[in-house]
Amino acid sequence: MKPHPQNVSEESREVLDDIRRLVQTIRLASRESEKSVGLSAAQLFVLHKLGEEKGLSINDLAKRTLTHQSSVSVIVQKLVEKNLISRARPSHDARKLELTLTKKGRSVIKKVPHTIQDRLLAALSKMKPAMRCQFATTLTAFLHSAGIKGRAPMMFDDVSFKKK
Repeated sequence: MKPHPQNVSEESREVLDDIRRLVQTIRLASRESEKSVGLSAAQLFVLHKLGEEKGLSINDLAKRTLTHQSSVSVIVQKLVEKNLISRARPSHDARKLELTLTKKGRSVIKKVPHTIQDRLLAALSKMKPAMRCQFATTLTAFLHSAGIKGRAPMMFDDVSFKKK
């Protein structure tokens, strides 16, 4: 049952406005990164995380980006195709595949210092643990109630925002 518009509280409007601001900021960040360096915000985020530490695996990178391995794998493939990341098997473990930035990849991350994901993670890390926990619990309940909690999370990427 949908609430009657006159019964919607001011807090509900504020929540929806904040969600709109967040989505708008992510869209603008992705458009800007696409315009300035030809990469989505998600691709830049992965490049930056890979630039912080050499020789990461896909799973390592997924942990550092707080994203599912399959989402990171798709982004990495695109970055390999653009010659921004290289993949190699280290001599000490032929089963493992290590990712490193290419010279071109290092050049790109110097041009664009911070991504929207970095800003969001920094804001979350500044929250007190109890507040962050409450925020996570509340957001999960909200998404569950809206019927979208079960969807697989993807990295912030401009693909979903492009006009068809």
